[in-house]
Amino acid sequence: MYNTKRMAELILPQNFYNRNVVLVAKDLLGMRLVRNFDNLYVSGIICETEAYDGTLDLACHARVGKTNRTAVMFGPAGRAYVYFTYGMHWCFNVVAGEENYAAAVLIRAILPEKGLDIIANRRPGVRQNQWTNGPAKLTKALMIDKLQNGVDLTTSQSGLWIENGIKVCTSDISCGPRVGIERTPEPWRSKPWRFWILENKNVNSYE
Repeated sequence: MYNTKRMAELILPQNFYNRNVVLVAKDLLGMRLVRNFDNLYVSGIICETEAYDGTLDLACHARVGKTNRTAVMFGPAGRAYVYFTYGMHWCFNVVAGEENYAAAVLIRAILPEKGLDIIANRRPGVRQNQWTNGPAKLTKALMIDKLQNGVDLTTSQSGLWIENGIKVCTSDISCGPRVGIERTPEPWRSKPWRFWILENKNVNSYE
């Protein structure tokens, strides 16, 4: 069980997110993503992220402006932006930066920590090191979908939040181009805005 008072002290405040999205993406490494449904807690350490930097970033959804899909990105920092992709997967992002700037961090992978039995039931037939090593995998494991789109991640009332986790040394962090944006023109395609913890088995390797 989680200690409610202690939990409130650990949850990242809005000002953590109300900064440059690239810095937020890097600083989220080592933080703990927590999901509570029906008083069952699942958590994992964030070990891979990607930054998407507003309307000028041609790899960012916000490049098309404010739509029904992207509206959350234009709102306050610290909200969840959850979108559907490839007609089958949900991806979980964290809104960052000033309101109306429309930047977000994609959470690409976590290292499962608590609620392993719950994750195992949600990922049947999948090896443990494959449970949450991808953005669509972690949303399946943590039961994140359209119902979480727009929720406030700075309070436990939403059932989904991010809290202080473990310290990650700068020397243990690497960066490189974002994944799956091959058709995006330069310089956006090669921006080194994917961050990951080195030697972490829950992070996929990309060339």
